[in-house]
Amino acid sequence: MLKIGSTGEDVKLLQSKLGLNPDGVFGPATEKKVKEWQRSNGLVDDGIVGQLSWEKLKLGTMIKEDVVVNKNTTFKLDKLIGIVPGSVISQIDEVSKKFNITSPLRLAHFLSQCAHESGSFRAVEENLNYSSDGLKKVFGKYFPGNLSESYAKKPEKIASRVYGDRMGNGGESTKEGYKFRGRGYIQLTGKQNYQHFSKFIGEDCVSNPDLVSTKYPLASAAYFFNSNGLWSICDKGITDEVVKQLTKRINGGTNGLTDRVKKFKEYYNLLK
Repeated sequence: MLKIGSTGEDVKLLQSKLGLNPDGVFGPATEKKVKEWQRSNGLVDDGIVGQLSWEKLKLGTMIKEDVVVNKNTTFKLDKLIGIVPGSVISQIDEVSKKFNITSPLRLAHFLSQCAHESGSFRAVEENLNYSSDGLKKVFGKYFPGNLSESYAKKPEKIASRVYGDRMGNGGESTKEGYKFRGRGYIQLTGKQNYQHFSKFIGEDCVSNPDLVSTKYPLASAAYFFNSNGLWSICDKGITDEVVKQLTKRINGGTNGLTDRVKKFKEYYNLLK
């Protein structure tokens, strides 16, 4: 993991990739450049280069992340190191206790769905940068005729229209559809859901919705599972059919089912 104060050859490699002078010292200029790159690539712009950022920069094998694993956890979380980002692993124990993840089976189903939905835990915010054709394909009923052309590549306008006047959001003009767009590993969407999550987690994610993507991407996903009764599906077992049932409840269809099944089997074999 590289951050302010880090030095050495890994920092030089990072700086070269980002077009900076490779002096091997991770200072404010390097942090600023890292944050800019993270924002443009759908990552949390915390200025810290962990395994996900390193892999996405295509810089090869990085030194093993420092991962905090609770020694008293009931799960074999050490088995996930190198497979799941350390930032995720370090949250699992607390999130599991808070949201009824009581077995390796539940945890494997949960993590596999999160991993698929977020592109292996990379994306923590909904990508709404649709072209005109993309809008017609995904949100056709909201963009009749040629209306999509005036909204294309304008995420704020798109979300404000698509999510306006539903899920507790105000109309399009309030821009609440964009303010409460999807965030987290399984995207929490809509003002009403942000209100309910805030009440449960004990922090105001309505006034500061970015907390869902920066502080609670895993917890918000577990909240979705818990509040929608998805653990009962997880408890049915390890078959492909169970993964399919779960996928339909999360995705509304079976998009990416093959990858979800693959990830579930990998995680379950490590955790069981």
